[in-house]
Amino acid sequence: MSETERIVAEEGAQLDFSRDMSYGDYLHLDEILNAQQPLSQSHDELLFIVQHQTSELWMKLLLHELEAAIDCVRRDELSPAFKMLARVTRIMEQLVSAWTVLSTMTPPEYSAMRPYLANSSGFQSAQYRCIEFALGNKNAAMLKPHAHKPDLYARVETAWRSPSIYDETLKLMARRGLNVPASHLERDWTQPYQADAGVEAAWLEVYRDPEHHWELYQLGEKLTDLEDAFRLWRFRHVTTVERIIGLKRGTGGTGGVSYLRKMLEVVLFPEIWQLRTDL
Repeated sequence: MSETERIVAEEGAQLDFSRDMSYGDYLHLDEILNAQQPLSQSHDELLFIVQHQTSELWMKLLLHELEAAIDCVRRDELSPAFKMLARVTRIMEQLVSAWTVLSTMTPPEYSAMRPYLANSSGFQSAQYRCIEFALGNKNAAMLKPHAHKPDLYARVETAWRSPSIYDETLKLMARRGLNVPASHLERDWTQPYQADAGVEAAWLEVYRDPEHHWELYQLGEKLTDLEDAFRLWRFRHVTTVERIIGLKRGTGGTGGVSYLRKMLEVVLFPEIWQLRTDL
């Protein structure tokens, strides 16, 4: 018996999984590790596939946490919402890091596999669209890429029609006695959020007396953390794309870098950022 085998035996580790569930069984690793099916002969296509598949897994968890946080805010249960939103921010940091790995792909390496992508693009990610909608960046046109799959379309449409995390936050502030304009408490949730001086005034009241409004103050900072991380994700996205394809059009038909740069201008929680100037 080798030294390693002796140590394993002494520790009592289980080695026979002919009848019991193993690590691989629990995680369905056979299915996951066989889900990478490169279409080209390019060595680098596996990197491209794995980066996007793992990002989709992180987005699945992000949505799980974000949707639960929205529900907690709706029910005035802020303590668990804070934990969930903190986790969402950490997940976003993982998504930011993923671009660093993809940035090792050079333009010639991407060009070798690009024809095999056809019109497929991350722009068409249903999970990403649900995240955008849950954060308040509503756009009806973004439903169309999912029309060919009724189940996905229904999920994205539900996110589009539902109040965002910021909408639910404003309703919570009103329930806590702050003077939030009625126009921002009952509106068409499918429309993009519009900044309002009355909403900023309500946030200023919170930030000028954080001890009295401690939970709302903390919620404002959690949302700031989240948008901060999301901005970094968007920035790393556009930088990585420009590094790899320059100013070429994206495979999904967008302008590529030009489209992504426009997304950098979107502010999700505008009054929370503006109040920092006006405090």
